[in-house]
Amino acid sequence: MLLALALLSAIAPLATDMYLPGLPALADDLGTSTSAIQLTLTTFMAGLGIGQLIVGPLSDGWGRRRLLLSGTAVFAVSGLLCALAPTVELLIAARLLQGLSGGAAIVLARAVIADRASGDQAAKLFSILMIIGSVAPVLAPVLGGALLDPIGWRGIFWVLTGTGILMVVAVLTVIPETLEPARRHGGGLAAHAHNMRYVLGNRRYVGYALTFVFGFGALFSYIAASPFVVQDVLGLTAGQFSVVFGVNSLGLMAASIVNTRLLGRFHARQMLRFGVLLLLAAGVALTAESTVGSADRAVVLPLLFLIPVAIGFTMGNATALAQSKVRKAAGTGSAVMGAGQFGLGALVSPLAGGSAAGMAISILVCGSVAVLALFALARPSRDPAATGEPGAAGVASERVASEQSSA
Repeated sequence: MLLALALLSAIAPLATDMYLPGLPALADDLGTSTSAIQLTLTTFMAGLGIGQLIVGPLSDGWGRRRLLLSGTAVFAVSGLLCALAPTVELLIAARLLQGLSGGAAIVLARAVIADRASGDQAAKLFSILMIIGSVAPVLAPVLGGALLDPIGWRGIFWVLTGTGILMVVAVLTVIPETLEPARRHGGGLAAHAHNMRYVLGNRRYVGYALTFVFGFGALFSYIAASPFVVQDVLGLTAGQFSVVFGVNSLGLMAASIVNTRLLGRFHARQMLRFGVLLLLAAGVALTAESTVGSADRAVVLPLLFLIPVAIGFTMGNATALAQSKVRKAAGTGSAVMGAGQFGLGALVSPLAGGSAAGMAISILVCGSVAVLALFALARPSRDPAATGEPGAAGVASERVASEQSSA
């Protein structure tokens, strides 16, 4: 079941990165401009955000499984439409549909875990989901480049169609309905508005959600700008950049694995606090090196490595803690986080630019907001039983107990 949910969560990087190597050939075949082809990516990203905002709240009233089946089936059909599109206009429309259905898969995968688990158990599951899902953005461009020559860009969309069919089979066979009828809310706009008020009115949820969103913003700043920084500023080749990116991705996976192993000993909030403080420290050091220093590769490359490592301690824990605050509307909570995630990702990409200073400042700003959100909005209650988290005294006692156990 977790593997199936990881496949659903990984559909965004698969559908984004696999066809990127074929964009020049795609423009030539359809006889259109580069800017028009870029719209196929823009509309897909927009669909991811909109789809989550629509389907997440709907699932709180209708349940998860039938929307998952519908979303994955539409994703498969949209892949077919992309593969057969005779014009760029039809391709853009098909990509929007693909984004909407892909957003449904992502938001419902998170909601299913929130239905089944809470607290440290949920944090472990989200971290495992992140470990599996983090393989996709590493392999997708490599796989797309390998497939481009033998099957072309249309063949890549046929592969995505097959992936959609595989997702349908996975939902049918291993993912049950996780939201019982007794826990569902009535449908209609009034119910959706009520759920949205319930979610956004929870201070701690908003704090954790902002920590999640701006943590992803820091990661996306690194992803969007690092190709230019590593090659143009640091002077590495494209092949060397691939090695750097792969090593950093392994750092993200390793940090996520360590996070899951430590969650039995430390609370998810403690692990999250470590992650965002590490992210902020790396952002401060990277900004100082890129604006005041000489942008030496011996300094910049290790700092770039710390960014995904910090995210490995951030995303899964922030997701679990946020969802634990709004379990009565987990679909809506997941939708708000997903829409914010991809919305901010689209915003920071041009802001980070291709300079070391732009990337560093974007990471610093995102890391600062994540820290403020965690320590100001998501601060734990003095009554740990009310929140499922350790309060200030609880954290201290956990730390003392850990030290005594180590001794």
